[in-house]
Amino acid sequence: MDLGLNGKTAVVTGAGRGIGLAIVRTLTAEGARVVAGARTLTAELKETGALVVAADLATAEGVTALVEHAVGELGGIDVLVNNVGGGDGAAGQAGGFLDFDDERWLGSYQLNFLSAVRATRAALPSLIERGGVIVNVSSNSARQPSAGPVLYTTAKSALTAFGKALNDEFGPKGVRVNTVSPGPVRTSLWEGPASYGAELAKAIGVPHEDLLRLLPAQMGMTTGRFAEPAEVATLVAYLASPLAASIAGADYLIDGGAIKTA
Repeated sequence: MDLGLNGKTAVVTGAGRGIGLAIVRTLTAEGARVVAGARTLTAELKETGALVVAADLATAEGVTALVEHAVGELGGIDVLVNNVGGGDGAAGQAGGFLDFDDERWLGSYQLNFLSAVRATRAALPSLIERGGVIVNVSSNSARQPSAGPVLYTTAKSALTAFGKALNDEFGPKGVRVNTVSPGPVRTSLWEGPASYGAELAKAIGVPHEDLLRLLPAQMGMTTGRFAEPAEVATLVAYLASPLAASIAGADYLIDGGAIKTA
């Protein structure tokens, strides 16, 4: 299916691996011109054909530099995908509320929420001018906070609410804003030896491979498996496309049926 993205311009944050990398691949395959921002420019990202920018997106300077570079190189922005998120490593992520000091809270919110606020602020003039689209990548844990570290889930809850508020304000000005909320996705966040998945397995006293095998069923995922990054990327690309012109202010779960509420 032709999504009508050929020749459109897009900025994707957190593009170095996982979901972000898959989004860049999908958008470029649809003919979009993409500026991809990441702290680490992986070989896989460079091979996509996107214009890649090294930036620390947990900082205001990094976000501003990325968006300014995109406007300069592309002439304007049609699509902004606020994908960057996660954290700076798994150590301590499986702990509870009392394990996180102010520094950890601020770091999580800088990356998982304020990066999207800053990128959106910088890109909005161009998006308004071009009738653009914003897609925020949140998490199903925004609706079910027990599904992850409290600092991450609350930051993602803020991001989901942010998308709703943005669409209400800027939808009448021609900018559509939607949110995609994945559950567990087969990425290094879960599978790597120093990942959150490995840390969680250690915290509850089970082998890492057993956690990965049993987690979908334990979370109520009726598909019985982790989602794939490409599946999330396909949904993001559709919401960014003219085919989704009447979808605005929505939050789409892609979690294998884990969240049961309407």
